[in-house]
Amino acid sequence: MGCVTMYAETLVAHSEFGGEALRLSTRGRYGVKAMFELAMNHGRGPIPLKEIADRQGLSEHYLEQLVAPLRKAGLVKSVRGAHGGYMLNKDPASISVGDIIRVLEGPIAPTDCVADEHDAVEHCGRAAGCMARSVWAKVRDSITEVVDSITLADLCEEARKSGDKNYMYYI
Repeated sequence: MGCVTMYAETLVAHSEFGGEALRLSTRGRYGVKAMFELAMNHGRGPIPLKEIADRQGLSEHYLEQLVAPLRKAGLVKSVRGAHGGYMLNKDPASISVGDIIRVLEGPIAPTDCVADEHDAVEHCGRAAGCMARSVWAKVRDSITEVVDSITLADLCEEARKSGDKNYMYYI
């Protein structure tokens, strides 16, 4: 992969203008939606995946695949039994959108050469002298700053302010 190749193929999509656009995969988007749903119900006990899927318009089967890494990362916990389901393992104010995206998507970076500073040359032999690399690093830093500055509590507050009882968070 070259220095200006997109970091993860899941982040690449063709835009209406014929070029490529930086995008999150459904893993990241659906993961944030599911975590938002858990945050909106924080303190009310476990929420079944079916309820999350129904409220957010997502596939229950796909959500099952997403909660495993979120649970392993300590962001959610599961409760078994008839009244079981999933719930946040932390306060919504302590979980950022960036935390969720990194668990489900990996490093936030538009190119391989800025995904891991220590392995940049491994991904691109020209990384050390590449003038475009500083651009990709700034893009990475800007995206990281935004997604790390938004917590689940912020999303919940935004939903509550909108006054919509049938909230659905779109990314």
